[in-house]
Amino acid sequence: MNTNFKSGFISIIGRPNVGKSTLINRFVGQKIAIMSDKPQTTRNRIQGVLTNEEGQIIFIDTPGIHKPKHALGDFMVQTALKSTRGVDGVLVVVNATEPIGPGDRVVLDHVKLLDIPKFLVINKVDLIDQSEIFDIIKTYTDEYEFDEVIPISATEGYNTDILLDKIMSILPTGPQYYPADQVVDHPEYFIVQELIREKVLHLTREEIPHSVAVQVESMHRDVEDQSVEIQAVIIVERKSQKGIIIGSQGKMIRNIRKRAEKDIEVLLGSKAYLEIWVKVQNSWRDRRHFLNEYGYRPDEY
Repeated sequence: MNTNFKSGFISIIGRPNVGKSTLINRFVGQKIAIMSDKPQTTRNRIQGVLTNEEGQIIFIDTPGIHKPKHALGDFMVQTALKSTRGVDGVLVVVNATEPIGPGDRVVLDHVKLLDIPKFLVINKVDLIDQSEIFDIIKTYTDEYEFDEVIPISATEGYNTDILLDKIMSILPTGPQYYPADQVVDHPEYFIVQELIREKVLHLTREEIPHSVAVQVESMHRDVEDQSVEIQAVIIVERKSQKGIIIGSQGKMIRNIRKRAEKDIEVLLGSKAYLEIWVKVQNSWRDRRHFLNEYGYRPDEY
């Protein structure tokens, strides 16, 4: 037994589309957090687990900080801010290709008050001229103090090993909270729901992505042929949105199903057979009952 084994919790926080989910997937070595170019892709707090000989890091991926327009948006922002409670360190992720904005400042002003190690992670540096990095760092460090400032590319893996070493160095000696082969703290059905929602984000546009929730109603494993049958419901807010999700002659929903099945098979290591229905639930994002029912429970955070 390693008596110097380290462990701890690290919150990853930032405004939408800065690459938080890409980074956590990079750290744990597989896809546990969904990704898209749509703002507010991540809605819940997701914990990714990395275990090696030195220790165990539990990364908390959070929704992007934005100006909420409904109860779901408020839940997401509060979830992100509360994720910094009781953690051992925080990564503030910013986008190197965009100037510091109001969302960044909300995050930075919140983090400034925390008495824990703070890392500024400047992501997407592969998309800028390297001569710009110094000025970007100066923009942030002139106003805010950080224990470490690390430019990275979560997509390309640039400097992510260095960032990981820095994180491990600030963790206290502690227990192994999760089995070594566990990479996420959510049950399988939650990840399946997220993978289905990701396909909706990829394939639709305008108001559709933000109006969608997904519920897995059943998952049945067949041990003999090593397959899993899944029944899921996509919830939208208006009848017109239901038509878009289904598509002409069912083309859109078939596309969503086929793409989701591929990722689910990678996740579960089994052949996946997915059935999807679409249900209309008016204004569900502003009604606490439906937020709770669809897994967005403010009281839990």
